[in-house]
Amino acid sequence: MLGPQWEFSLADGTFEICHRDRGTPYIPPRSTPSWTDLLTTLTTAFAARGVIRDECLPLRWGRETELTISAVQALDPLLKGGRTLTYRKGFLPQPVVRFTGERDERGDLLDGFLTAFVNVSRVQPITSIGDYAEALDDWLFVLSQLGFHARHMEIHGRVEVWHRRQVAGVTLMFNHLDLTIGDLVLLWNTEYPERMALDLGTGLERLAWARARRDWNELAFGSFASAAPASVLDAVRTATLLLGSGITPSARGAGGVARRVIATIPPGLVRLGVSAIVRVFHQHWAASANLPVPWPAICSVMEEEVASRSVRTSPGRRVGGELVAPYGTDGTCQWS
Repeated sequence: MLGPQWEFSLADGTFEICHRDRGTPYIPPRSTPSWTDLLTTLTTAFAARGVIRDECLPLRWGRETELTISAVQALDPLLKGGRTLTYRKGFLPQPVVRFTGERDERGDLLDGFLTAFVNVSRVQPITSIGDYAEALDDWLFVLSQLGFHARHMEIHGRVEVWHRRQVAGVTLMFNHLDLTIGDLVLLWNTEYPERMALDLGTGLERLAWARARRDWNELAFGSFASAAPASVLDAVRTATLLLGSGITPSARGAGGVARRVIATIPPGLVRLGVSAIVRVFHQHWAASANLPVPWPAICSVMEEEVASRSVRTSPGRRVGGELVAPYGTDGTCQWS
């Protein structure tokens, strides 16, 4: 539990928990671990606190969302259905896809946000508020194993309970210096409030950024950071996860998402070849999840999709004096 070195304050329904030695300078570690090493450290640290790593959820979800957007979806049977089971529990480094990242006035993602990232989570049914408090202590221990120190951490939130359909909860937010790195949420089913769970959530990439305090694009895209605009690199990175998870481009559903993502990749980039960058991004995703599709096959699908898009969006021709596009809304050729 939090000890005497922590100071608590409450004002206007908002509380803050800070270390008494806050304000000391932060010196980033000299070395930057690989994504695999970072995940190994997280796995070992959680295990030391009795939290075992579980398998990832499938990226194709197809229930309330087409794709998995958060590891907390593993708790759906308990929290939304009021049942005494979950899809997964424990430490879950879950690849997710979200289109809700914060953007600037040009529509570009701000530093710290990606369309696809590894949602580092702990999802677990609990029986008491004490379990939730222990999870807070566990998380501070895990952070210490990554090189973070408690004196640079701040915990804050609001005391009121929020409600979203069948679920209610209370949220604690974590800051490392000036950077928000995640949250710890106490959740329960509103009809069966004794059925509680906790959801610890952050991003692997954001954790690495907070730890290293390096340039965001270099951290997220590695040696390719200056090879193309960040929006293009983000699209290739996301497409690699989607295609690597076995989601092929199609007109609707999860495949429709893959098609829309690939549509933002300039054809010229693909014509020059994407094997090098796809291979690097594939290694990143494979560190946390089993990807059934190897990187060469991903390159082939990406190239074929871009080529077919060029056909689908090519100018129409005149038939009987009328300009007719090559493909109708149902995908059938209008020129035959």
